[in-house]
Amino acid sequence: MGTRLTHVPFDIETTGFETTARVTVVGFALPLGARVFLQTGDRTAEQAELETALGDRFDTEVRLSTHKSEHAVLAAVAAFVEEAVAPREYLLVAYNGDRFNGGFDLPFLRTRYSQQDLAWPFDGLPYADILPLIRSRFNTTVDGDERNDLVSAYEALIGGDLGDEDPFAESREAVTAFETGAFEPLLAHNLADILRTKALASLAERYCGKSEFSLKSLTPSIRDPSLTSSR
Repeated sequence: MGTRLTHVPFDIETTGFETTARVTVVGFALPLGARVFLQTGDRTAEQAELETALGDRFDTEVRLSTHKSEHAVLAAVAAFVEEAVAPREYLLVAYNGDRFNGGFDLPFLRTRYSQQDLAWPFDGLPYADILPLIRSRFNTTVDGDERNDLVSAYEALIGGDLGDEDPFAESREAVTAFETGAFEPLLAHNLADILRTKALASLAERYCGKSEFSLKSLTPSIRDPSLTSSR
């Protein structure tokens, strides 16, 4: 592509890995800050206080919205993508989000959008997964082992301070945080991950060719007008 696309890293948090598990957080790293969507269930979250605390913690502007259900979160994400992402020269990126032989975030979202009877939100967007690029074009061997998970790759190649701001040693702690209503650490974990992804994507852009990003289209083969959508 002749035009340089601006990276928009994203990451999700869920209540587990099963088909019945729900999306709890969706976060995007935008050029001027982060946009995060939080499912609270029937609980209350102090939105303004969380925005301030997280913005101070990560030294970035954070815009947060809270939603009572997964359906509301997914619908809000779709509206945001249509308004703020799709019309611009953006490239959606993730780390192990959707690869030719696996991935987590996009397969999970496809299942949840279909089960909530909502239209696919990323229609028309180009996408690239950073994991294959980091694995094949950088050396991430530490103590004799290749370490290609997001946290390890970030530490090996960048070694910034995001690890200090992530309250969780393991991703499954995000499930417990949601269950107990510990929203600030849950959101901090998501922000750390999208900012790690952003840093690794920028590193790859500096040292790898455009063709190595393996862009793919997220446009579905058929658009079902019976599904709920703002389009």
